[in-house]
Amino acid sequence: MTVTFRRTVPVLRVFDWAKAHAFYVTYLGCAVDWEHRFAPDLPRYAQVSRGALVLHLSEHHGDGTPGTAVYVELDGVRELHAELTAKEYPYLRPGLEEDEIGLSVTLLDPFGNQVRLSQPVD
Repeated sequence: MTVTFRRTVPVLRVFDWAKAHAFYVTYLGCAVDWEHRFAPDLPRYAQVSRGALVLHLSEHHGDGTPGTAVYVELDGVRELHAELTAKEYPYLRPGLEEDEIGLSVTLLDPFGNQVRLSQPVD
């Protein structure tokens, strides 16, 4: 059998599910695909997605390191920037950045993780 990589799903460490939900679901527009907990009082592990963007969010101590950066390529970065700006999220006002890679928006979640959303130069 040939080795075939199917996709990469980053695991981001989060500490407070309500803040993670407000950022990833309410602000960024992701859906919660599923959540798992071994018991109601134990840490949560969840998958959120928006189109082809899929992220795992974990409250577990050993999963991920706060301050992780995730690079995501997309089309429509200007439209996404306008959408996010219109939401008036009180903790973040990202700008559009242009460099040799392309046009991007960098989002900093409440736990120090960076989601770099970039539309590469054609």
